[in-house]
Amino acid sequence: MADPGPASFSTRANALLRKNLTYQKRNLWSNIRLIMIPFGLCILLVGIQVLFDTQVNNSADNRCGCECVDTNRDGKCEREICGLEYSSPNQVFFCSIPSPPLWPPLLQIPRPESRAVSDGADGSGLPNDSCRRTGSCPVTILFTGNNRSLGTTVFGNLLTSSIPTNSSDILLTLANNVLGTTAEADFSNYLDPGIASNLPIYNIQPRCMLNATFPFSFGQPPLKFEKELRCVEGFNVWQNTSIKVNDLIFKGFRKGNPEGKINEIAAAYDLLNTDTNNFNVYIWYNATNKDDAENRLTKLVRVPRLVNLVSNAYLQFLQGSGTRMLFEYAKEMPKQETSLRLDIASLIGPLFFTWVILLLFPVIVSSLVYEKQQHLRIIMKMHGLGDGPYWIISYAYFLTLSVLYVICLMIFGSAIGLKFFRLNDYSIQFALYFLYVNLQIAFAFLVSSVFSNVKTSTVVAYIYVFGSGLLDLFLFDFLIEDSSIPRGWIIVMELYPGFSLYRGLYELGQFAFGGHLRGEDGMKWKDFSASAMDDVFYIIIAEWFLALIAAYYIDKISSSGKDPLFFLQNPFKKSPSLRRPSLHRQGSKVSVEMEKPDVTHECEKVEQLILESSTSHAIICDNLKKVYPGRDGNPPKLAVRGLSLAVPSGECFGMLGPNGAGKTSFINMMIGLLKPTSGTGLVQGLDICSDMDRVYTSMGVCPQHDLLWETLTGREHLLFYGRLKNLKGSDLNQAVEESLKSVNLFYGGVADKPAGKYSGGMKRRLSVAISLIGNPKVH
Repeated sequence: MADPGPASFSTRANALLRKNLTYQKRNLWSNIRLIMIPFGLCILLVGIQVLFDTQVNNSADNRCGCECVDTNRDGKCEREICGLEYSSPNQVFFCSIPSPPLWPPLLQIPRPESRAVSDGADGSGLPNDSCRRTGSCPVTILFTGNNRSLGTTVFGNLLTSSIPTNSSDILLTLANNVLGTTAEADFSNYLDPGIASNLPIYNIQPRCMLNATFPFSFGQPPLKFEKELRCVEGFNVWQNTSIKVNDLIFKGFRKGNPEGKINEIAAAYDLLNTDTNNFNVYIWYNATNKDDAENRLTKLVRVPRLVNLVSNAYLQFLQGSGTRMLFEYAKEMPKQETSLRLDIASLIGPLFFTWVILLLFPVIVSSLVYEKQQHLRIIMKMHGLGDGPYWIISYAYFLTLSVLYVICLMIFGSAIGLKFFRLNDYSIQFALYFLYVNLQIAFAFLVSSVFSNVKTSTVVAYIYVFGSGLLDLFLFDFLIEDSSIPRGWIIVMELYPGFSLYRGLYELGQFAFGGHLRGEDGMKWKDFSASAMDDVFYIIIAEWFLALIAAYYIDKISSSGKDPLFFLQNPFKKSPSLRRPSLHRQGSKVSVEMEKPDVTHECEKVEQLILESSTSHAIICDNLKKVYPGRDGNPPKLAVRGLSLAVPSGECFGMLGPNGAGKTSFINMMIGLLKPTSGTGLVQGLDICSDMDRVYTSMGVCPQHDLLWETLTGREHLLFYGRLKNLKGSDLNQAVEESLKSVNLFYGGVADKPAGKYSGGMKRRLSVAISLIGNPKVH
């Protein structure tokens, strides 16, 4: 058979891909078991959600209150009537509200102990801090603008001094006053916490009489509340610039000063260029409690009354004190009856799905370490499979399996109704999974370089999987939800791959939970930057790039024996010549003259062949030496001492010698398993120290121990290695058949049995057939 020549990159890649696919077919049940794990966890999540719906979401306390109606007077409940009048305060939220209640507009004001005061040295004009001791500090409102005189006049009309009366129209009575509350607004205005809570309502007046309070009732059952209207002094303070206003507001925030004190301003106004013909105003208000990080919901802010106040003050500046726009009430939109919609599966799903995705990690690591432990990687390399095709095809192979795995997870999760998958944008989910499995594959390549035993690597990988999930649940989840933890520390922790995956899944879970609660979609691309998902993507991409480079670098050093600083070497520098300087030869004559005549003759022959650059010899070794470093206090071990020999093409050369003579070390140097301490060798004119990858294309190796895949058949082994030798089509099939016949593995169906079922002799014969397939020039 004619020499097919060296295989191209695509040919070698195709050979490895076919081998991998065949290997996966042999491990079909293992793959099915792996896929069943995410399916089982998804079904478990659905079961938990069903149980939660039964016990919590659909319980009587979490739906509108109802009452049985006995129309036939027989003691039986013919039908139920549901509504506000039959509901407890906890049930009101779920009832149909065709006509929502009217609430007086309230200002958000600081608690008495948090109201702004002056330390006497800042020149701000704020009240003295002595009011803190008596709890009488006023509610401070700052104002500024281009015209101080106009501003002072306008803000003199800001606060009214109306006294409540016993009018039957309580809303009208309250609307003539400036009311405030320390209670934060809720997510809707169906029930105002300022009214529904036990906190008092504050009437903000320019001056207060001592202990001025006014009790009143508000609303109708079941939303009837007994409230107390308590007077508090309002204090308007002019500031010369908006910069000063910003400074006071920021320093009053607990994070705006080193002591962490609260010195809160209720609101501030900037009248800018306002005059008698132009009304232009900026309003500062406290929005620090607007966002609920835990529930991903946005609370209302009490801004409308601030707008109304300054508008009325400006109207009275223009038209007189009798002119005003009365802001009587605030009202929510009508709503239909609802029920509690807590999607517990979306909250606990990130833990489950973290485990699901990470379960691929032990599979990839064990596969890589198996090839390393069984020396299959090096035997493939000896048959012409270079690092490039191996890396690209292995990476693409694991990536394909991982992508199919997560696609199956997304399809199945959506099919059984998990809101985690259904509500969030599928493209965002796929992007997260795709980026992370790339990182996971690169990380697996990096970790596999540390291990040489499959069992050890598998145990460590599973500890990483389940340990990461538990750390996510009991540590990282707590840190994410703790608003006092700086965001920078969270980002640093996300550098750990298990945390970055969990953070991405956590964001998807929170958006799905909030979306289902509100009857909306989950995360969309418009929410991408508002969440922490952008940071997660950037971290994963950066780590993937670094892990891939580190893994390739370590692999290059360990598999090729390259210098750790090989990337700093000049790529255009020529390999050192085999010719030795005359001084070296002269210095070695003493030892040469002491050798036997045949040894001396062989050394001279090698020297002559090197000087002539002869290609008539298949193997030339020039002063090849191997010294093993000393260990545990022992001196270095000289295994091969300056071996020189020349083997012509077509010659069968055998090496004889006692144990420890250096036979195995010599062969291992020639096939690239060991790097010579000094000297070198040529195989078909190629240097084993610098051109080993090219040497492998013309070499066939039968290793001392059988290096086979237990689940592949003898025929499949030969097909794989035949493709690496660039055999194709009928030539490949013919070469495989002849090889099997030559080692007596063709008949009786032996060729199609897994190699793991072969006897020791059959495995040895298969290894011989592998080394000879493709007619290598040197074997």
